[in-house]
Amino acid sequence: MTNLYDELKWRGLVAESTEGLADAFTAERVTAYIGFDPTASSLHVGSLLTMMGLARLQRAGHSPIALVGGGTGMIGDPKPTQERPLLSLEEIERNVAGIKPQLARLLDFDSATNPARIVNNADWLAKFDLLGFLRDTGKYFTVNYMLQKEAVNRRLESEEGISYTEFSYLLLQARDYLELFDRYHCTLQLGGSDQWGNITAGIELIRKLRGKRAHGLVWSLMTTAGGTKFGKTEAGTVWLDPERTSPFEFYQFWLNTDDRDVVPYLKYFTFFDQDRIEALARATQSAPEKREAQRVLASDVTARVHGADEEEKARRASEQLFSGNAFALPVQDLLATLGDAPSTNITLQQLQEERPITQWLVDTRMASSRSEATRLIRGGGIYLNDECVRDEKRRLGVDDLWKGALAVLAKGKRLKHVLRLSSCE
Repeated sequence: MTNLYDELKWRGLVAESTEGLADAFTAERVTAYIGFDPTASSLHVGSLLTMMGLARLQRAGHSPIALVGGGTGMIGDPKPTQERPLLSLEEIERNVAGIKPQLARLLDFDSATNPARIVNNADWLAKFDLLGFLRDTGKYFTVNYMLQKEAVNRRLESEEGISYTEFSYLLLQARDYLELFDRYHCTLQLGGSDQWGNITAGIELIRKLRGKRAHGLVWSLMTTAGGTKFGKTEAGTVWLDPERTSPFEFYQFWLNTDDRDVVPYLKYFTFFDQDRIEALARATQSAPEKREAQRVLASDVTARVHGADEEEKARRASEQLFSGNAFALPVQDLLATLGDAPSTNITLQQLQEERPITQWLVDTRMASSRSEATRLIRGGGIYLNDECVRDEKRRLGVDDLWKGALAVLAKGKRLKHVLRLSSCE
C-alpha cells in the first residue's frame, strides 16, 4: 500500500497529526472517517477537500467511512461567533438524502477489497437516553478539558456565549469515534484543523474505555491568496448540486483561480502526481496568460463532480465565451458569465415603445446624456448583444431580446449592462 502520510504531506495536507500515524499507514489497512454535517441538501466546494481526503485514503488501499451527521446535525458544530439555527428532523433527513449521491461520485462503494461506507450517526445517537449518555460518555470528560478546546474558547469570548447544547457537541463527536471504532475498527479521523479538538476528544475516549490507540490528522483551513474564504464568490456559495450551481458556473469558478492559488489547488483537488503538477507550475510561471494550469484544474474537478459529459459542455461553453461567441451559450450560462455586470429589469411595454438606444444608455448610466450616447455610437463604442451599433437613431424593441429573455448593452468590450425582461427568471 502507498504511504498515504507522505502523499498528504507533499500535497500540503498535514497541519497536525498524532504520533505513529505514518507507521500505521504502512503496517495495516487503516479504516478512517470524516464527518459531514447535513446543514444543507448539498455539499459545496469547501466540502470537496474532505471528500478528496477519503478518496485518497481509498486509492491508497485503506477503508473510508463517510459519516453523515443525522444525529449531530440536530445540535450543530459550534460556529466561531454565534449559535447555529436548529434544523428539524425532516430537514436533516432531506439534507442527508441530498448529500449521499454526491459522496458516491468520489468513493467506490463496490470495491472487493476496501469498499467505502456511508454511515449515519443518528443510528446510535438517536437511541441514547440522557442519563445513559452522561454515564457512558460525559463521565469521562472534565469541564476543564472541554473549556480548553479552541471552538469553545472562541464562543466563550463572544457576546452570545455558548449554549449547553453546542457545548455538548464535543461529547457527541467523541462518541461517534468510539462507535465507529467498535463497529468497524476505525482508528483514524481526518478533517480540517478546526476539528482537532473534537478529534482528540474521541481519541481520548477510545483510550479510556477500550485501552486502544487511535489517530487523527487535520489540514489547515483554506483561504485564497487574496485572503478571502475559499468557495465564496460574488454570487454566493459554489455548490456541488448542479441545480444550485450549474456545471458551467462550477467550471468557471475553477477556471478563474488566481495564479497564486492554482498550484496548491492542483495538489488539493486532483490526483495528479508530483511531476504533472510541477510541469503545470512551470507553465504558469512561463506563460501565465495561457492559464493552462487553470484549464486543466477546471476540467479535472468538473469531470469528477459532474461527469465527463457535463465537463465537455462546460468547457465548450467557456471556449465560446472567450472566443467572442458568448451569445451562443444557453441563457443561464450567459447570465452566469455576466454575474458581476449591473442589470435592470425591463417590461414588455417598455420594449413595445421602442425607446432609442441613446435613452437606454442614459438610463443605465453608461452615458451622461443623449448627446454623449450619440457620440459614443458614432465612434463605434456601443454594442448590443455583441454587435456594434452603427445607427445613432437605433431603437430597442422586442426583437432585440436575445432568446426572448435579455439584451446586453456594452460600452467598449468590458463595460456591460444587462437589460432583463422582468418576467424572465
